[in-house]
Amino acid sequence: MSIGSEGRGEAVDTLLAAYSAGSLDPSLHALVASHLILRPESRHFVAALEDMAGMELESVEPAPLSDREKRLAAIFAAEPAQRKEVAPLVAGSDILPSPLRHYLGRGFNDIRWRTKIPGVKEFRIEDKGRGDASLLWVRAGRRMPSHTHEGSEVTLVLQGGFSDVTGHYGRGDIAIAEADLDHKPIADEGKDCLCFAVTDAPLHLTGPFGRVLEHLFGEKR
Repeated sequence: MSIGSEGRGEAVDTLLAAYSAGSLDPSLHALVASHLILRPESRHFVAALEDMAGMELESVEPAPLSDREKRLAAIFAAEPAQRKEVAPLVAGSDILPSPLRHYLGRGFNDIRWRTKIPGVKEFRIEDKGRGDASLLWVRAGRRMPSHTHEGSEVTLVLQGGFSDVTGHYGRGDIAIAEADLDHKPIADEGKDCLCFAVTDAPLHLTGPFGRVLEHLFGEKR
């Protein structure tokens, strides 16, 4: 499922709705915010959802706020939130949309890559115990091993593109792979593919070399 030349899928609509409601965790929030920069047409959908939410709020009877003065005093007395420092942009770092740079706290040229398998490098950003968020750099034309997921995988294409059994995805597209999908993504020829992927569970390799490579994909850091 994706948003691309064939239109936005239901799963992506659900993801955008969760973004509009403010219910996404930081990694998915950064993914969707970056998508909205790369694919401005999705902003109309999110704006419509926000307008609907605003209309719902207007129909709700206001309730008096207890201890109003005390609450206001506590807010004004609180320390200002500390913003994460973001590395200055350097040549090549503009491949990362600003929400993703803010989430990473660094520019593209400051990323420390780790080779997963030949032709595939990864920068793991966050370990959630059962899943993680990662930047993936896949060499042009590289075929990824066939794999499934215990949960879901949400991927935003930042450069280049890839194809699998569900279709083709280019810069700005969101691909959502559910647990029942066994796929083997293939990076487009001509340009390396850079993606930001968020998973909520580990993946399992299913191809003929799966048992040999499983420890490379599932190892703990």
